[in-house]
Amino acid sequence: MTEVRLATPADLPAILAISNWAAAHTAANFAVEPEPLAQWEGDYTSTNAMYPWLVAVAVAVAVDDDDGDGGTVLGFAKAGRWKGRCAYAYSVEVTVYVHPDHHGRGVGRRLYERLFAILKQQGYHAVFGGITQPNEASVRLHESFGMRRVALFERVGWKFGRWHDVAYWQGTLREAEEPPTRVLSVAEATAQLGS
Repeated sequence: MTEVRLATPADLPAILAISNWAAAHTAANFAVEPEPLAQWEGDYTSTNAMYPWLVAVAVAVAVDDDDGDGGTVLGFAKAGRWKGRCAYAYSVEVTVYVHPDHHGRGVGRRLYERLFAILKQQGYHAVFGGITQPNEASVRLHESFGMRRVALFERVGWKFGRWHDVAYWQGTLREAEEPPTRVLSVAEATAQLGS
């Protein structure tokens, strides 16, 4: 059984392992060397109150009870600030990574379904995702959530001995012209969603 839940500090080593694998083996992640856990712990601590961090976990449920084993992290998704200026307060950037053994099984979709629901409940308006080109699976995922390509930055990342383009997809979470009075915290939004 796969469950999507808010990430905890205990999940960060598994999240980092997935990200570092992608950095070492793909151009989808522009890190060129393994990132340290301390950096991710700092990022998590400074952002997770207002920007959701989620994990998809495989939970083994015993036949005779409801207790799971805690779960193996299959993938993660998170949101972050789009830009630093105050007028961007209702816009976010999203990312999703799935463990290579679980690609093509709908893990990324489940993570984004939950992430987008929380972001919408929080009051965010615009959502952006950057995709190193080419990456048809990621393009399909983002477009399945109503996002459309709005920009292409050519030859912006040097990795694996060549230049890479990055395209950006944008989606709208809320149709209202006026923003809410404030963006809710992750805790407030998930409480309102009942999870």
